[in-house]
Parts: sequence; structure tokens; C-alpha cells
Amino acid sequence: MQALAKELGMVLVVPVFEVESAGNYYNTAAVIDADGTFLGKYRKHHLPQVRGFWEKYYFKPGNLGWPVFETAVGKVGVYICYDRHFPEGWRALGLAGAEIVYNPSATSRGLSAYLWKLEQPAAAVANEYFVAAINRVGIEEYGDNDFYGTSYFVDPRGQFVGEVASDADEELVVRDLDLGLIDEVRRQWAFYRDRRPDAYGSLVTP
Repeated sequence: MQALAKELGMVLVVPVFEVESAGNYYNTAAVIDADGTFLGKYRKHHLPQVRGFWEKYYFKPGNLGWPVFETAVGKVGVYICYDRHFPEGWRALGLAGAEIVYNPSATSRGLSAYLWKLEQPAAAVANEYFVAAINRVGIEEYGDNDFYGTSYFVDPRGQFVGEVASDADEELVVRDLDLGLIDEVRRQWAFYRDRRPDAYGSLVTP
């Protein structure tokens, strides 16, 4: 993948089943810069345990924090699939300087489908950055999962950048993102300035 990134001059976010050591597995995404440099990785923090997705059986929770990577296309953060239901990580990535957060997912039709076009635009607005919402598409016979695709990019105002992808067919989604919009929106809506971390202690009390 590093050779491919260098050949194409493209930043890659590469989801992998990471084997740290025997019996220690993580749901991970590697980030590779456009010159082929391996910049680091994000390990999924929040692990679902629902029908068809028994991740607590396979994986350990992520333990590398919320890294943001300086890439050829901007400051990139990663949040993986089920993570997106938890606002704390979105904010942590924003505080670390993320301009684009990629959320690679394998989400099938069911309870979360109506949330797909709701949560990630809301996260983009609350944290004032771009979100790339990437979802698998098609039917997997094992587990009878029907993945609904509808991948998209959303801007810091919560607006879709171009059309949302198909819910049934594979597509390549290519969009131009104006990162200058981030500063514009943050001047209009000063959410980071007006935060009250002194008042949030109870949010992290078990």
C-alpha cells in the first residue's frame, strides 16, 4: 500500500485487521502519505457486540488516543465505524487539529441506517471540519448483511459536498474540498472559543 500511495501520489487511509501479537488484535486504520511514508495508525476505541458484529470477541479497544496526521492533503484524523456514535472522539480529533476526519465503515441496513446521514453531518458542524463518511456496499452472504453504502463528504456547515453515493452499487466518490471554509466557519461559529472544559468533569466520571 505504501508503494501504491507513492506511485499514485495519493494519501491512503487503509483499514486492517491488526495483529499486534498472538491473541492481541485491533480494528485499525493505517495512514500513508502521498510519498509512501507510513505516518501512523488509529485503533478503533468503541467495539460493538451485536448480531453479526461480535467485535468484543476478536478485538481489544484502541489504546493510541486520537492521532491527527500531517499529510499532503491536510491534517487527517480517523474514526472507525461504530466509533461515530460517540461524540467525544470527534471532539478530541478537532482539538488535535483535524481538518478532515475519515470514518471507514461496514454498516448494514437496520437500526443505524437512519442515523448515517444524521450523525456525521452533525459531527462536522459541532467540530467544524470535513467528514468523509465511507460505507461498504452490497450483500455479504455470511451473516446475511446488506451494506447500504451511501458514502459521502460533508463540510463544516453540515452540507453534503456533491451527491451522496448509491446504496446498492459500488462507486468512486471524488470531491474537491475547500479547506479554507474551516477558518471561515470557525470565525462565524466560535464553538472552540466558547467551550467550557472546566464544567465538563462529570462527563468522564464513571
